[in-house]
Amino acid sequence: MNVAENTFSRYRLEIEQGFWGRDAILCKQVFGFYIGNSMRFDFNKLFLMTLSIFSSCAFGWAEEEVERPAASAESIEYFEKKVRPLLVKHCYSCHSSEAKTVHGGLKLDTAHDFFEVGGDSGAVVIPGNPEESLLIAAIRYDDDADTEMPPKGKISDTEIAELTAWVKRGAPFPPDENPVARESKEIDFAAAKKFWSFVPVKKQADPAVEHSKWPQQRLDHFVLAAMEREQLSPAPEADRATLLRRLAYDLTGLPPTPDEVEAFVNDASPNAYEKQVDQLLQSSQFGERWARVWLDLARYTDRTASWLDSKGQAHLYRDWVVQAMNDDVPYDEFIHRQLATDLMPETGPEDSPALGFIGLSPTYWKELKLPSEIIKVIVADEWEERVDVVSRTFLGLTVACARCHDHKFDPVTMQDYYALAGVFASSRLTGRPLIDEEEFEPVRKARAEVKKLQDQLANLKKKKPLPKEEIAELNTKIKEVKESTPLYDSPMAAGLIEEALYIERKGKTAQEGTNLVYKAGSQDLNLFIRGNPNRLGDVVPRRFLQVLSNETSQPFRNGSGRLELAQSITNDAAPLAARVMVNRIWLSYFGRGLVETPSNFGISGERPSHPKLLDDLAARFIENGWSLKTLHREIVLSATYRQSSKKDGPDLQRDPDNLWLSRMNRKRLGVEAWRDAMLAVSGELDSTIGGPSLALTDDANHRRTLYGTIHRRDMSTMLLMHDFPDPTAHNAQRLSTTTALQGLYALNGPLLLNRAEALAKRLATEFPDEDEKRIQQAYKLLFSRPPTPREIEIGLAFLTGISDKSSPETWAQYTHVLLASNEFLFIN
Repeated sequence: MNVAENTFSRYRLEIEQGFWGRDAILCKQVFGFYIGNSMRFDFNKLFLMTLSIFSSCAFGWAEEEVERPAASAESIEYFEKKVRPLLVKHCYSCHSSEAKTVHGGLKLDTAHDFFEVGGDSGAVVIPGNPEESLLIAAIRYDDDADTEMPPKGKISDTEIAELTAWVKRGAPFPPDENPVARESKEIDFAAAKKFWSFVPVKKQADPAVEHSKWPQQRLDHFVLAAMEREQLSPAPEADRATLLRRLAYDLTGLPPTPDEVEAFVNDASPNAYEKQVDQLLQSSQFGERWARVWLDLARYTDRTASWLDSKGQAHLYRDWVVQAMNDDVPYDEFIHRQLATDLMPETGPEDSPALGFIGLSPTYWKELKLPSEIIKVIVADEWEERVDVVSRTFLGLTVACARCHDHKFDPVTMQDYYALAGVFASSRLTGRPLIDEEEFEPVRKARAEVKKLQDQLANLKKKKPLPKEEIAELNTKIKEVKESTPLYDSPMAAGLIEEALYIERKGKTAQEGTNLVYKAGSQDLNLFIRGNPNRLGDVVPRRFLQVLSNETSQPFRNGSGRLELAQSITNDAAPLAARVMVNRIWLSYFGRGLVETPSNFGISGERPSHPKLLDDLAARFIENGWSLKTLHREIVLSATYRQSSKKDGPDLQRDPDNLWLSRMNRKRLGVEAWRDAMLAVSGELDSTIGGPSLALTDDANHRRTLYGTIHRRDMSTMLLMHDFPDPTAHNAQRLSTTTALQGLYALNGPLLLNRAEALAKRLATEFPDEDEKRIQQAYKLLFSRPPTPREIEIGLAFLTGISDKSSPETWAQYTHVLLASNEFLFIN
């Protein structure tokens, strides 16, 4: 044995015997990594690398140790939903505290074991570096990997990609010290019901405040009390022009006109602001602006992959949401209709579009030539998606994390998950008419006949030579059937019917393919062991979540259970559902929620910054009949909302993130409001409400962006570039990024170029040969304020810089600069 090998062995022995104290674990990780990868390195290089690291560990030669950053609540949610199920499925039988024998000394169910202890080969993951992580090499079956995992066979490419992406994003993992991690398999539901978001809401007493004249609404007392506790003071109220611009965008998604700003600024009546609020709340544009907030949660799409069957006209759901917002449909009823309007005697077929919340769910291709065992997994994934979107949207809980195992944090069991999954296993996605069933029955028969004739027609067109007479005859028959059937073209909404899906083998062997069999009625699902639908446990009756149920709650008996589920959300879980929705509205106004994890009110989510305020708002939300407009009105009338966004001094140092709301947050316009505002100021906006979507790539499309086509598999480049959410999944909160591509789009994109030309033409029409008045009007249109003398001077210098007279081309360049400015993009 040479000197290097001898020293190497001595280090290893000292580490194992603990001579290196608290650094032993880190050194063991490094040692294990290099030994595990010894085939990749020359031995002498390996020794020198390891010696250097060991010396730093043992003798403190390294700089301060860098710890893994704490995982955010969002990252933990991602891990529990996407990553842990894969570890449970493929790894935990051999690599967890529950394994009969822990193979390779490696456990993967706690952060301590995963990242600090590792296995016999050391750490298996290097956060952010999948190419050097043993786990990724093992699951890829790399040629130079010491082991191939799982040993029984390679996992799917999709699963490998998911685990690789997880490591690349830093391998977020719930910390072991989190007090919510459960050691026992049994859940104490009595204790769990005492968690802050599960307990009943109640109106709170107004807290004492020093500046008692500042509050304008009840909520202001709670905000001011928190400010004063933190030694902060409110910002002054924003000036009227700024306030109206903010209010108009927040309530309608559109800028105010110069005439509206002037009228408000000059209105001396004591209730001038209240009049503006009420007028905007009654505007039809209110529903368009706030429908988009809901559609993010509902993962709305107009189109999906061409190879998937269309279940109805998607835009009918979007238009239903717009109308529901404008009509101030009570939120509890809003929930009921979206989950089960077809089961409610008080609603009719005209409400069928409401079912688009589930009816537009993502569906996955099912190649029925494949074995039923594979198709069962695909269908189970669809059920999981529906459980996930319902639980996160209405309850702020990540129930889908319990598909493979009891929830690692929240008091949600696998039985809870399959109790809800059974509801959606008993509901079939299909188109629903907007007319009574009696009226639609002849239409159904006629459409079936037309479908049969069209199939015959398709077969005839394959023949050579073409049988022209037969083709003409069939076309005539098709036309006659359509014209002779009243209401033949009646629209169909994407919805649901009460049918249960069963996946069966087509023959006696798996190789013969699969049949999808729908049967009237409902079904209770078996629990899927480790989330695998081919390994069945006990049958789980359909019911509501145990932790949110009261003592008298019963299993669902009314068909699929969708109506009972909806009623449970607004009865048993009313406190939670109210808190979640109030927080979503607050988030939209202030840019951050009272709870910063808007779709996770569970134990791994954030705690509320103003808990009494949230409780008081939620209690009064319910007391006021779940009226959303009443909630909106209180927020925008509040002194908290009316504050200026400009503030300096010690308050900025005490609260740089504005957690305590001592000023208004400056906000960036979403892509919809940004595009709509360009159309509005250029005079091109088509304000027609509702109807089928139009492509956003068509420059002749001057409708609001809400009506632009959303394609689940082929998103608009403009939307993707400007932070539009993925329509395949529930989106709790818009991100706001600033990228070079956005800048290039603003400079060169057809949207701004064409709107700049249109705005220049509008100004030229309104003020011929009056450059200064045009500049003044441009500023009033875009920024809701007049330009300063210096801004006029700069504008005139630019417009007449080449010649003594401005040209249309120069004006288009000038308006382009204004449209691309930050002041147009942001709301103060």
